Amino acid sequence: MRKALILCLTAVIFVCLLVAGCGQSVSTTSQVPTIKVGYTFVDHHASLMVAAKKGEAFKSSGAYLKPVVDKEKYELYDGGKKVANIELVVTKSGSESAALFAQKHIDLSLLSITAGMSAIDSGTPIKILSPLQTEGLALVFPKDSAVSGWDGFIKYLDTKQEPVKIGYHSPTSAPLMVFEGALKQNKVPYTRNPNELNAKILLVDLKDTPNLIPALTSKQVDGWVGPSPHPQVAEKTGVGKVALDLRDLPPQGAWHDAPCCAIAGRTEFLAQNQEAVVKFLKLMAYAGDYANKNHDEYADIVARWIGIPADAAKASTIVFLTDPTDTWVKNLGVYQDLMNSMNKYKGGLKGKPLAEVKDLIFDFSYIQKAQGK
Repeated sequence: MRKALILCLTAVIFVCLLVAGCGQSVSTTSQVPTIKVGYTFVDHHASLMVAAKKGEAFKSSGAYLKPVVDKEKYELYDGGKKVANIELVVTKSGSESAALFAQKHIDLSLLSITAGMSAIDSGTPIKILSPLQTEGLALVFPKDSAVSGWDGFIKYLDTKQEPVKIGYHSPTSAPLMVFEGALKQNKVPYTRNPNELNAKILLVDLKDTPNLIPALTSKQVDGWVGPSPHPQVAEKTGVGKVALDLRDLPPQGAWHDAPCCAIAGRTEFLAQNQEAVVKFLKLMAYAGDYANKNHDEYADIVARWIGIPADAAKASTIVFLTDPTDTWVKNLGVYQDLMNSMNKYKGGLKGKPLAEVKDLIFDFSYIQKAQGK
């Protein structure tokens, strides 16, 4: 009896171990990485919104998303194979994305290229993987303002006894970098010190994009520079007017196709999850191209996603791209020189031309693989 009991228990244990072992094997082979992706409620990041909303309609392209929790969690597939879980993390700005990268709270992020470069300069272990879009930056004044164009803006400054207050949403944002760069190139004196009354412009940090329009209505600032769709929303809601598209800042043509947002990744995560990152970039490239070719549809998606008027979303002029063209890289070199001339750097990028630090900033191998290069 005792011998039979022992044999029975041995058999049960063996079966349990076998099942557990098999279960472990299945679990291991089915595991995929979870990618925490940061993005901001701006249409500059609309390719991500388009990919999420179009879902399996993008199946023919290879990479696509399946929703788990709308606007929060998705599954990334490629060729019918699940390659990653996606968790979306809303950020206020590129500066916040940089902080989240440093804390390992996100793995990839859509963010302003200048915020990414500033983070790299400070030692945050990330790489810029690809461009995301260009254009879509503007200077906005109240709706009844007579300011129009660069010359009109300069004339307006000359009529004021005190510095004109111009707001911005993040100290490393592309709108601010372009605007500040133009001020410096055109020798327009500006400051961040409210006690410096000899300057023509006082730059005011408004901390976040949702604060742009309220700062205008409350007269906290005289105007602001910001990314679309906020200038378009200001116009369509009757609060403000686009006084100047930043692409038209002097010298003429210098700011056309200026790099704005990009896709960045945490280097540790990149090294461990190359396949999943490549497939994600493949999807972003396809979604961006789709948005370029289907403007009204992508605008409707953006309007519903971030809660803005549809006509404001449709007024956007941004162009999506993920190919780091020679023009894009050349214009980024202008950013690098400007940020150095404005003493924006304190670390690894300080005092160096783009050609000298491009390997520290970029890793285009992932987007090249995504594009089949």
